[in-house]
Amino acid sequence: MKRIETLLIANRGEIALRVTRTARAMGMRTVAVYSDADRGAPHVRAADAAVRIGAAPPRESYLDIDAILAAARATNADAIHPGYGFLAESAEFAERCTDAGLIFVGPSAASMRALGDKAQAKRLLADSGVPFLPGYHGSDQSDGALEAAARELGAPLMIKAAAGGGGRGMRVVEELADFPAALRAARSEAQAAFGASDVLLERALRAPRHIEVQIFGDAFGNVVHLFERDCSVQRRHQKLIEESPSPAVDAALRARLGETAVRVARAAGYEGAGTVEFLLDSGGAFYFIETNARLQVEHPVTELVTNTDLVEWQLRVARGEPLPRMQDAIRLHGHAIEARLCAEDARHGFLPQSGTLAYWSKPFAVRTEHALESGSEISPYYDSLLAKVVVRENTRDDARRALARALEATVALGMATNRDALIACLRDETFARGDATTAFFAERMAAGTFNAPPPAEAFALGAALAYAHEMACGAFGPWTAWSNSLEPTSAVRLALAPDGERASVAVRAESATRVHVAFAEVATTVEFERLRATDAGEMRLRLGDGAWETVTAAFTPGHVAYVRGAQTFEFIDATKEPAAASGGGPADGTLRSPMSARVVRIAVAAGERVAAGATAVVLEAMKMEHVLTIPREAAIEEILAHVDRQVGAGEVLIRYAAVSD
Repeated sequence: MKRIETLLIANRGEIALRVTRTARAMGMRTVAVYSDADRGAPHVRAADAAVRIGAAPPRESYLDIDAILAAARATNADAIHPGYGFLAESAEFAERCTDAGLIFVGPSAASMRALGDKAQAKRLLADSGVPFLPGYHGSDQSDGALEAAARELGAPLMIKAAAGGGGRGMRVVEELADFPAALRAARSEAQAAFGASDVLLERALRAPRHIEVQIFGDAFGNVVHLFERDCSVQRRHQKLIEESPSPAVDAALRARLGETAVRVARAAGYEGAGTVEFLLDSGGAFYFIETNARLQVEHPVTELVTNTDLVEWQLRVARGEPLPRMQDAIRLHGHAIEARLCAEDARHGFLPQSGTLAYWSKPFAVRTEHALESGSEISPYYDSLLAKVVVRENTRDDARRALARALEATVALGMATNRDALIACLRDETFARGDATTAFFAERMAAGTFNAPPPAEAFALGAALAYAHEMACGAFGPWTAWSNSLEPTSAVRLALAPDGERASVAVRAESATRVHVAFAEVATTVEFERLRATDAGEMRLRLGDGAWETVTAAFTPGHVAYVRGAQTFEFIDATKEPAAASGGGPADGTLRSPMSARVVRIAVAAGERVAAGATAVVLEAMKMEHVLTIPREAAIEEILAHVDRQVGAGEVLIRYAAVSD
């Protein structure tokens, strides 16, 4: 058996902490690596040693094989765990680790080449009886070959990056006329995420289920599956809610899926953890789509329903041990559901967010995988995933309800997150019935489920909180003279972040802990149990004659945010701004970045006349590309953006003048 005394973890964030936890329990010394953006991050502090791997663009530091191998040599590491993402599915990385005398905790380079590349995997399995969707998996990657294949397949079709996963480099083409632009975007995104721009094409199913099977193999030829996960709730082809077992899979189908997944693994002589992914149509037929040759983000779901530690299994297999359990000893126990908390603005198309996390609090007694703390910097260079909240209960409905309650107890303030959208999905009747398909999330986005305007009461309470915070900080006079120093009335001007219109709320102090607020149709009092001059935390209050409740709030210069049950509100506090302040935008002929991002492409030129809806700038943030368009027919006056430059949220990229004939 091989020895692993020191394990280097070639990743960051919550997965680095996750691996550290198990490695330490197994008596191993751990080594973290970090980019300059992660100096002092929780995963760095948690390890026994940490090595800086470069001042290159922060994301690319974790792709620097030479730097990571140098860190392993410097710390006398015996093995490297790649986590997921970055180099986790790089056959070159696995090979170079082995050549350097290091144990690579994952499948062999040969298995990765056989299964990690989607097109290669389908060529390998062509005669295996594994069912596929019609598609093009050829080696000719010229535009002409791909366009010809697209015409033969017809629409709708999927363009997918051949390397990697996670929804990067993936586009749905509904009309063949859109194929060239979609191909260009998919290739660009794949190159940025995986260092390879090859793609494959597949016929697209409308509203299937996304089912994946956890597999595990060892060096003795043993291969098992640990049942399926249902990952159908997705946005931009990235998973948001995962559960096991799938409500769409019965015992007979579960057996067929598991047998097929094991057949795929055996075809490649697979060792270690992996996931075989399928699409399931409404008639119960399933189709192989890809194998992820690594540990998945959603592995905690499987761990909870099978009573396993998959990282421990990985490390044991890497040391040359047989699988801890064989197929007949693996059982399902209850139901587990996981939700991915992401830094995304649900009210604005789930655009990724970055900045400072003003306040973080995780739910009590619920498994939460994260690398967060109040004051954490959320960088634009990495994935938008902040945390994973996962529960297991005896029944699916109990698990669904428990996860919704756990998310209500999860507080992440300082930037927009998808927390409220996740709660809404879990409580949606279609999801509760177990009928959600891959179309579920998009249908709710189209219906405006996630971007409904906030009620007037939300503005009223936001203003009361902002005013009370000023009171607690002594903004209106000393604590010893409340009755004489409080202003009788005040106008608190709020705007829904990040770019809403200013609204004025009338606030009047009635006592040291009670204010009257009036906005739109709302006129009520807000009474606080006590005021504290802290910038974040829980506050006990009641509206009018209602019951006392707990609200968690965070105050930063120019912002107030709060969580109240299943709702989160982030406001700009414009009270001290000039009344005429404007955020700019289409009305003043500017195209602004909606987020912190890198400029990938500029599609217009100064002096050019463009049609309404013309693509102007392509941005990349948190590994995804986002297209910005000119909202009306216009003449481009000035280009302020530069390719490969990082821009901030609200920064002006282009100035234009509307054209009228």
